[in-house]
Amino acid sequence: MKIRLSFSAILFLFISCAVQSNKSTRTAAKEFNNAAVITAHPLASQVGVEILQKGGNAIDAAIAVQFALAVVYPNAGNIGGGGFMVYRSNQGDILSLDFREKAPGSAHRDMYLDNQGNPITDLSLYGSLAAGVPGSVAGMEEAHKKLGSLPWRSLLNPAIALAEKGFAITEQQAKEFNEHQAIFRKLNQKNPAIVREKPWNTGDIFVQNQLKETLQRIADQGAKGFYEGKTADLIVAEMKRGNGIISHADLSNYNAVWRAPIAGQYKNYKIISMPPPSSGGIALLALLQSVENYPLAKWGFQSDSTIRAMVESERRVYADRATHLGDPDFYTVPVENLTDRKFNQERMAKVNLQQATPSSAVQATKFPGYESEETTHFCIVDKAGNAVSLTTTLNGSYGSCVWVEGAGFLLNNEMDDFSVKPGTPNLYGLLGGKANAIAPNKRMLSAMSPTIVEENGKLKMVIGTPGGSTIITSVFQGILNVVEFGMDAQESVSAPRFHHQWKPDRIDVEEHAVNPTTRESLEKDGYSIYKRGNIGRMENILVLPNGKLQTGADPRGDDFAAGY
Repeated sequence: MKIRLSFSAILFLFISCAVQSNKSTRTAAKEFNNAAVITAHPLASQVGVEILQKGGNAIDAAIAVQFALAVVYPNAGNIGGGGFMVYRSNQGDILSLDFREKAPGSAHRDMYLDNQGNPITDLSLYGSLAAGVPGSVAGMEEAHKKLGSLPWRSLLNPAIALAEKGFAITEQQAKEFNEHQAIFRKLNQKNPAIVREKPWNTGDIFVQNQLKETLQRIADQGAKGFYEGKTADLIVAEMKRGNGIISHADLSNYNAVWRAPIAGQYKNYKIISMPPPSSGGIALLALLQSVENYPLAKWGFQSDSTIRAMVESERRVYADRATHLGDPDFYTVPVENLTDRKFNQERMAKVNLQQATPSSAVQATKFPGYESEETTHFCIVDKAGNAVSLTTTLNGSYGSCVWVEGAGFLLNNEMDDFSVKPGTPNLYGLLGGKANAIAPNKRMLSAMSPTIVEENGKLKMVIGTPGGSTIITSVFQGILNVVEFGMDAQESVSAPRFHHQWKPDRIDVEEHAVNPTTRESLEKDGYSIYKRGNIGRMENILVLPNGKLQTGADPRGDDFAAGY
């Protein structure tokens, strides 16, 4: 006899038994016969599975997961931010949805500069002025109108229950909550629910009654329950308190946009990813094209030669990103040039892998006529074979650190993803120029790279990660880990990672990435090695030859794979 737990029963179990990080036990890939969901939090993954078991499709599950993450993963899950979604139907139809934040109508190019024209860094990072117009709620409504099957209200009920009844926080969340108490107190006149006198401990129950009421308005009224009425009034009031500039008109005029995905070939694989204003799809495809002629499988995972080829391709692609990528509604992005296989391969053919190319010697290509690491990503494949890859963010961890008083949710600090001043790096060290300059109603450039891969016309992989500027290179590595180095889904996301982004001129490496002998060889030939902490939190679903869904949830966080 099959036992099916209702969402309320699952919620009770998770509250009764504090959710623990399962980093030490997540060593083997899970496999599911029908459907799979991977998110940054166990409860959000369970919400997605519950929706699928009730007959919902991948889009229904994605909407429910998005709102659930806004409750259980407040550092990146959101209704006050935005993101991108790539969708593939079981018939092979592909779509991408842009619900990236927009600059407010009164934004202007020099709004974060002092009288001498120098950037005032904290203005674009903290407080209400750092916030762009949120897109998540509009994006979810747009996805539901086009592709949803279950009633809208039913997709918000799990998130409402989580906010009202509370949930047991994980060890990692307790640590993060405590680390942010000072900044939350500094930037909020009335302490939000996350602020309290005694430290947070693993297993403490986090209840969010104001957020529950906000979600209820969205459930009852759709996107109007966020962009108009009481919630909009609360957002604008928060702007006035904190010298922000989002207006009622900015909120009511926001729209999510369906765009044609970036699609191209890497050997026998079709890569489907996000177009501008994400730089992810273009950069990812260019990276794969750049290394296509190298014998990576023969050289091996993180071998000396493999790393050189990947780093030199990253150096050149990120230089182009800094110059040519921006909101296509405001700037003509040379997509065909940047994703031309011949161009990318001929450029790499001139590279000497025996010696590092200084980034100062690499400039963006000139064509005729012409992003927090605290993002979050989730992957879903439903029983019918429809697939969703969705990345959403507030930008920095907990965004602007401003909770909308009376509404209980965080605002993003996505304005920092614009080029505050040409040549000045953003939060993640990324450079930009006029293509990504601030302008009213413009969407800021992003590195988010939700991606779906086909093999010989059939669904092969659903992959993505948070990680700011490291997103693109992480997905790049995740795909190669499977198709070149023979890893399974879990191995592909657990494997140590490295990153290069043109400037600063260094290879960022996780603790266990790139063995000491290889590091020494690279440094001898001019490569600078920079040791850093974790890079991203990748999720990956692989469709196996037998039709089963194999999952990989990143052990760097509380990420969790579920299915049935």
